[in-house]
Amino acid sequence: MYTEILRIIEGGLNRDIKKITNYSKILAEKLEKDGDGKLAKLILNTLENKPSSMVSMDSLLSSPVDQESRMSIVDISMPIKSDGEVILPPSIGNKVEDYVNLYRHQNELIKNGLEISNSLLLYGIPGGGKTTIAKYISYKTGLPLITARFDAIVSSLLGNTSKNIRKIFEYADEKPCILFLDEFDAIAKARDDQYELGELKRVINSLLQNIDTFSKSNLLIAATNHSELLDKAIWRRFNTIIEVGLPNQNEIQGLIEKFIQGSANDFVNDEKKLGRILQNLEGKTPSFIKTLFNNILAQKIIRNKEMLSYEDILVEIYEANNKDYKPEDLIVFLNESGVTQERITQIMNISIRQVRNNLKTK
Repeated sequence: MYTEILRIIEGGLNRDIKKITNYSKILAEKLEKDGDGKLAKLILNTLENKPSSMVSMDSLLSSPVDQESRMSIVDISMPIKSDGEVILPPSIGNKVEDYVNLYRHQNELIKNGLEISNSLLLYGIPGGGKTTIAKYISYKTGLPLITARFDAIVSSLLGNTSKNIRKIFEYADEKPCILFLDEFDAIAKARDDQYELGELKRVINSLLQNIDTFSKSNLLIAATNHSELLDKAIWRRFNTIIEVGLPNQNEIQGLIEKFIQGSANDFVNDEKKLGRILQNLEGKTPSFIKTLFNNILAQKIIRNKEMLSYEDILVEIYEANNKDYKPEDLIVFLNESGVTQERITQIMNISIRQVRNNLKTK
């Protein structure tokens, strides 16, 4: 056991997480054979449950850079509490939890001869929440999120793009983490695209090789808005695939309640008002809804308002959906949404006569 302890100390001094992990497992196995199962279990539980505690910010700061531009080719973020405060549809949430549980129980699965799934592909509409899901998984696992920067990865020098991909995978392979490949289609396009250069086709081959050899003890997550562009071989590399679509009305309501939490309002407990808001937000992405309510809350603070009003929400929704609109159209929209003529005059700072005349002509 002295050899294992010495190797673990060497790994700690050199910040070699793989060495620490591998020799700690060997040490645990020897302790188990010698009858000290309690200590062996404690070592394995520490490795399984607290991976992020073994990752220092110092080890993350020496991130890889593009040889040509000297730009960093990854962004690094540690999990924070707000990353865990997300609302996921049951169909997506259950799959995400299954994926997280596979990671949490990977040692047990390996012992039983099962091949674990460490790769996840998220695809769907822009603004649907794919990055949010990646951050949520980071929070649930306690692993830092290393996000590949494709604006820096794709180099103008032939051959550098493949080198950058290899640098990223090697960097992420050295420490417990999640490697997140956002906007994945930028480098994972189909190789049969006749318009692509031969170099970009070689990039796909390099990407596939790096995915195949990526550490099974880490997590790999990719996200794309354009799944139809991905090379067919890419799909086979991901054990878990989740489509991220638009939220339904119950999920929209959950998002609203989350975004306005702690703010007084006159619509959440009013079934009719809430129903109209939900109807107007149907077909919108979580990103759109978040931006909308951030703007509404900002205006509430700037104007020193005590309460978020139903009318404020309607106006913000209408303006977000109609960049170039006529005041008369907003009057009609508010009236059809149950806002009184008197209240419309206050909102738009016009006379009651103007409101009535406008509604008569419509």
